[in-house]
Amino acid sequence: MIWLGQPTPRERELLAAAGWELRVIDDPHGARIGLRGGDRVAVLLDLRAAEPAWADAMRALLGPHSDLPLVLLGGPREATRGEGLLQLREPLDLDQIQQLAQIVDGGCQEHGRAGTDCLVGNSAPMLAVRAALYKFAPVDLPVLVTGETGTGKELAARALHEMSSRRGRPFIAVNCGALPATLVQSELFGHEKGAFTGATARRVGLFEAADGGTIFLDEIGDLPLDAQTNLLRVLQEGTLERVGSHHTIRIDVRVVAATHVDLEEAVAQGRFREDLFYRLDVLRLHMPPLRERGDDVEVLAKHFLAAFREQHRVRARGFDASARRQLRAHAWPGNVRELLNRVRRAAVVCESELIDAGSLQLHESAAAAAVHGDGLDDVRVQAEREAILATLRESGFNVSECARRLRVSRVTVYRLCRKHQLELESLRT
Repeated sequence: MIWLGQPTPRERELLAAAGWELRVIDDPHGARIGLRGGDRVAVLLDLRAAEPAWADAMRALLGPHSDLPLVLLGGPREATRGEGLLQLREPLDLDQIQQLAQIVDGGCQEHGRAGTDCLVGNSAPMLAVRAALYKFAPVDLPVLVTGETGTGKELAARALHEMSSRRGRPFIAVNCGALPATLVQSELFGHEKGAFTGATARRVGLFEAADGGTIFLDEIGDLPLDAQTNLLRVLQEGTLERVGSHHTIRIDVRVVAATHVDLEEAVAQGRFREDLFYRLDVLRLHMPPLRERGDDVEVLAKHFLAAFREQHRVRARGFDASARRQLRAHAWPGNVRELLNRVRRAAVVCESELIDAGSLQLHESAAAAAVHGDGLDDVRVQAEREAILATLRESGFNVSECARRLRVSRVTVYRLCRKHQLELESLRT
């Protein structure tokens, strides 16, 4: 986008989040509009507080480029009626900026919008995530997605796939922590008939199944060392061998890996290969925790409720003041996934049109502790403990079911139980 005027820092963030590269022309004297072959360009004329002489000079600059789509920001509507294809209003927001894609080449950014629409929120951290997605998607390199459990790492991986040239090809998500240790190699890379007891037929592995597309390796830190060695070969050479075979198979797969643990620490402790870490950590995308996303909490809650209402007949259509206060006060140790589950549950149990604090079932103790001066870290730890304990109770203390509901590995459930001193055997009695 060519911006004639001076955008604010917030407007620069919004444009980057919508996938626009920005060129700013503030002084029309001596300026020129240069275009490269294949560029898809829109021009935004910023008329906010513009002097008439400056505006006339900018229009003269645009004279030889009357074929470029022109949008206006500010300026009297009557005076500018019919001048631009779109007149934007203040404050500029992401929805308005995304409309520009419908003007330029009939919506050339359609795939980009489809990819990022699932990542709801307009906070600065989420705008940075969207901007990174637009930068990373076209570049066919490995991406390491970091962030706490439940922050939307798989959604980001799917967005990368849908925004890339690999869209339309397979996207396969694998939870490395959920793979049985004895079958990791077979699941990922396949096996030949007779390779081991029970291998009654040839099996194509997940990497072969993803050929031409993207494979998402979640909880990559839980991958055993022998499988890490084979994964390194795939990344270095683009080849693999099925278990029980010496035949090399060439594959073309983009690897997106995710972790909520510190891989650098895992490398230092010898639990993760250093050379594999550097192969995976070419491009890094950090998913922010929900507690750092400000007003996104309410935006997401409304989004989840609206989506739930489309599929289920429930009375709830919004949130009352007490619920909104609790949404803002809660530490959200389970992040977006926890919020989604709380909203769905509240929509079902609520007896009125507005969800109240009681229906959300967020523990007042966590918010009260923060108010009375307990450290925020302590509040988060307590909320995390309550979240894992509540899910264990709901699943009848079945670790596999608890892991499925939280969308983490069984290893992670056991680790959280040890962390919070939850004895499963005593809880079951």
